Amino acid sequence: MNLHQFRFVQEAVRRNLNLTEAAKALHTSQPGVSKAIIELEDELGIEIFARHGKRIKRVTEPGLQVLKSIEVILREVNNLKRIGEQYAAQDSGTLSIATTHTQARYVLPGPVAKLRQAYPKVSISLHQGSPDQVAKMLMEEVAEIGMATESLTNYPDLVTLPCYEWQHVLVFPHDHPLVGRERITLEDLAQVPLITYHPSFTGRTRIDQAFALRHLRPNIVLEAIDSDVIKTYVKLGMGVGIVAEMAMQGDNATPDLVARPGAQLFGHNLARVAFKRGSYLRQFVLRFAELLSDRLSRELIMKAMSGTPDDYEL
Repeated sequence: MNLHQFRFVQEAVRRNLNLTEAAKALHTSQPGVSKAIIELEDELGIEIFARHGKRIKRVTEPGLQVLKSIEVILREVNNLKRIGEQYAAQDSGTLSIATTHTQARYVLPGPVAKLRQAYPKVSISLHQGSPDQVAKMLMEEVAEIGMATESLTNYPDLVTLPCYEWQHVLVFPHDHPLVGRERITLEDLAQVPLITYHPSFTGRTRIDQAFALRHLRPNIVLEAIDSDVIKTYVKLGMGVGIVAEMAMQGDNATPDLVARPGAQLFGHNLARVAFKRGSYLRQFVLRFAELLSDRLSRELIMKAMSGTPDDYEL
């Protein structure tokens, strides 16, 4: 058996048992992938995949155990590569970060700039996506560190740590009738058009839950993943915006708009950093995590990486 066979099996599962797609992803041929998997099955004396004719239909029960072992083996192979890179070049390499648009736009620029100052030979590869995509990129080792608000705790293969709390803010044109209200309620907001995030992004779950608990149905007329897009449509008078507070702070404040805090309506959100459990973290990866939050230290991260999923909940 060899690493190529292990990678072929793993990629076949990632590609929903489509060997053609697995072969494309691994830059090889479909017959080659199929042959390698069959050879591995013959050597192990089990079927990893159940087939109907020549088509793979599902992973068998022993195949599930094989997949777990393959995951461990390939993870440790990647760890060996990182250890070699770490000691061959202590202060250089590529830091791959998976994150959402909001984090990339409003939170990460400062820490990224500081990391580059400390490690000028380190290049940054920034991958943006939904929280579930961030988790997938970590598990598939496309990225070494991930950051998002939603979903990361749903994956037992990830170590997640609290980074910082934030709240949503309400965003209005200066002449909007609600601007003069001393206290804005969910009932008030349910009566006006709303513009906010797509359901899988930037704490949208809390917004939906808040309205649902009051048995209210919000009139959301536009959804987006980009806070700047939301603010643009608010300025056009299409509705009241609900955005992450980072999008209206400091240099990101928009003079044409008024922001009002929304924590009393939607509660607070918790942004998290995440790593793939069992991964070897290079020194500049740990340093970048420390730059993200005073809550994070390399000692805490390393302890969490060797602990259980529930050790470091708030």
